[in-house]
Amino acid sequence: MTRSNSIAPLEELKAQAKRLRDRLRGAGVTLSHSESLELLAHQHGVRDWNTLHAMAGNRMHLRVGDRVEGFYLGQPFRAEIRGMTLLGDGSHRRVTLHFETPVDVVQFNSFSAYRQRVTGEIGWDGRSTRYTSDGQPQLIVRPT
Repeated sequence: MTRSNSIAPLEELKAQAKRLRDRLRGAGVTLSHSESLELLAHQHGVRDWNTLHAMAGNRMHLRVGDRVEGFYLGQPFRAEIRGMTLLGDGSHRRVTLHFETPVDVVQFNSFSAYRQRVTGEIGWDGRSTRYTSDGQPQLIVRPT
């Protein structure tokens, strides 16, 4: 079995387990809720429900249209997600953000460059895999 990189939110996983239990009950198979959770975990290619729960719970679930806040090149922002693409094996996402207020992306007193829409790559933790010269992630995103 292979491990799924695209895991639904916890609420959906629990609903899947409930539907599975109800469907099996209709076929004459009786399962407790915890047994259906364990079976669902095995269907996702993991050892047990606790592992699946941790995998789903440690992922930030974002959607196009969500309101977010964070830091871009060290500058705080509030924005709306305007686009999102899952990359490669699903461990990273490319997000396009539209800032409520343009952000100055230059840290130099005699020059400014404002951006209102930017695109960056983030992991499931909402942090960019690329860093600024001072070692900070270029982009940090979290739901508001």
